[in-house]
Amino acid sequence: PHDVFIQACKDVVKDNMAYVPPYGSGGALYLRPLLFGSGPRIGLQPADEYTLIILVIPVGDYYKGGLASPCDALIIEDFDRAAPRGVGSVKVAGNYAADLLPNMLGKKKGYPIGLYLDAQTQTNVEEFSTSNFVGIDNDAKKYVTPKSPSVLPSITNKSLMQIAADEGFEVERRDIPVEEMERFDEVLAVGTAVVVTPIGSATRLEGDGETVKAKYQFSEEVGTTTRKLYDIVRGIQSGEMEDKRGWNFKVE
Repeated sequence: PHDVFIQACKDVVKDNMAYVPPYGSGGALYLRPLLFGSGPRIGLQPADEYTLIILVIPVGDYYKGGLASPCDALIIEDFDRAAPRGVGSVKVAGNYAADLLPNMLGKKKGYPIGLYLDAQTQTNVEEFSTSNFVGIDNDAKKYVTPKSPSVLPSITNKSLMQIAADEGFEVERRDIPVEEMERFDEVLAVGTAVVVTPIGSATRLEGDGETVKAKYQFSEEVGTTTRKLYDIVRGIQSGEMEDKRGWNFKVE
């Protein structure tokens, strides 16, 4: 129930108040809810009892200084992150397991992050390894993000969409053909811990896994729109900017 979840979050923060990083440090107390079936059942069927736990850990800036230099992404075509009509839109452990091997292989080739296409047609951009995809077209003032039943809805992306709209951008949630990445000035991987990761390029390899078939180049430095969106989110989180939409939650 919603009320039980909210109360659990409040209680675990109060119980760990000593571990909340001080204001100005750039740190935060990260909450990770975990729900698992705990009933006495071994057969493959829903459990008759579930246990909710919430883990907390103090964390610093994901990247020193708040934003990293843009990193290079590898477009992954020989693995799928989530199946059509599957559970890609749900935060379950299996969704991350599918990325462990391709992520490791990509890093060995020098790509710290992977970009998946839709599993059914391999023609549309879907999601980064652990983050939503956002494309920025500064000339047209557009914020574009995929609309797919296999993508995990990100509260960070939802917040950024609202901020982008407030800043005068046209926000589009729709299919993004992979070739359309040529139009984007800035590309972001967005998620809870990092807020935004700037992406400098996305590379597509031939079947041999070595020859470059296509390379989509974005901003080589942290883009102006990327920086602005990041600064607004962090400003609201830290209380340095007005929380116009009541996103912050007071623990009492």
